[in-house]
Amino acid sequence: MKNREITEKDLKYNWHPCTQMKDHEFLPIIPIKKAKGVWLEDFEGNKFIDAISSWWVNIFGHSNEYINEKIKTQLNRLEHVIFAGFTHEGAVNLGERLCKLTGFDKVFYADNGSSAVEVAIKMAFHYWKNKNKTKPLFLSLKNSYHGETIGALSVGDVGLYKDTYKEILIKNITIDIPKDQSEEEAFRALKKAREVFEKHHKEISSLIIEPLVQCAGYMKMHSPIFIKGLRELCDEFDILMIADEIAVGFGRTGSMFACEQAGIKPDFMCLSKGLTGGYLPLSVVLTTDKIYMAFYCDYTELKAFLHSHSYTANPLAIAAANAVLDIFEDEKWVKEDGKWYSVLERNKKLSKYIWDNVQKFKNLPNVKEIRQTGMITAIEMIDYPWQERKGLKVYEYGLKNGVLLRPLGNVIYFMPPYVISYGEIDKMLDTAYEGIKSIER
Repeated sequence: MKNREITEKDLKYNWHPCTQMKDHEFLPIIPIKKAKGVWLEDFEGNKFIDAISSWWVNIFGHSNEYINEKIKTQLNRLEHVIFAGFTHEGAVNLGERLCKLTGFDKVFYADNGSSAVEVAIKMAFHYWKNKNKTKPLFLSLKNSYHGETIGALSVGDVGLYKDTYKEILIKNITIDIPKDQSEEEAFRALKKAREVFEKHHKEISSLIIEPLVQCAGYMKMHSPIFIKGLRELCDEFDILMIADEIAVGFGRTGSMFACEQAGIKPDFMCLSKGLTGGYLPLSVVLTTDKIYMAFYCDYTELKAFLHSHSYTANPLAIAAANAVLDIFEDEKWVKEDGKWYSVLERNKKLSKYIWDNVQKFKNLPNVKEIRQTGMITAIEMIDYPWQERKGLKVYEYGLKNGVLLRPLGNVIYFMPPYVISYGEIDKMLDTAYEGIKSIER
């Protein structure tokens, strides 16, 4: 089958998210036939390095043999069962493992990242209501993104996604973010945050943050000091804290979870994306016994948290998630230079290699800044007017040269699967470099 034939059908029947539909009149949709490791392959044999992990979900490579086998085994045993009054072995095991890994006490299963955020903000509001307090406001960071369902949009701050729906969103206020990753900027932003806490704390149910990196917010990055300071403010003013680690969890920032680098524990942690290695939709909200007990009651009190999805804790997705944790626990995951490395140990090597090799981007006149946190590296081009869409030109250049680079405005970023080789990193970076270089100022 030819790409063009499939593309025409795709345009006719399928509505593609996060894109300008008319773009596909000149930028064909690429149908993928198969994938292995970091490589995607279309129906004509063209291959592309998946430099963005297919929207940040695929951490151990496409068609990972270990994850494949665990899903196949589960498929032959149990594909799905209602998760109300019933449970299954995989869900119990995953819940126990996640709590042990994070120090939380309870797990609430949902379907995807946006759903996890919905659960967390509803639960935070409901918690205070069960404590006979009504706190109708939510607090989030400027430039933040937490998903595209109504509640998640409400606590986000990327106008491109939420401005259209502002009349139907729930109440939210935002606080300034640090301008960079320095300690000075962290303290400046915390000083301004205190003013908001002092003024509105009696009305605020919770603060939701993306720790260390605002991924959809053009990969803006900040210091762990900022996260620690926000936790202290939440404690001081009796506000619950939600850590949205959907994109930054599972090794993306250099540690298993970003909050670890700040030495803090939020009241809720939302996880998804890498949780299943990019295989199937699944998310969790981790929380504490303190939160749980506010909902524990007799039926007549009507304090229970009522939120459910038909595919809650789907056994196939759970099997993938348990396989992902198995891989993280393997201290002999890969052998290089005669030494065995775990996932996080090798990631440190990879991130250093990427950082060392992106320094050349500083020499390009149309590059404004480079920045990195763990396995997330961003190249910000100069502030072109959005209509010029220079990032789109880099995207097109990448596709023509075998690399999937999906920019965020003027920001080209790298979030590859952890199985990427050094040679594949070289191709990824060189292609981006030449793509940016080809753009005239």
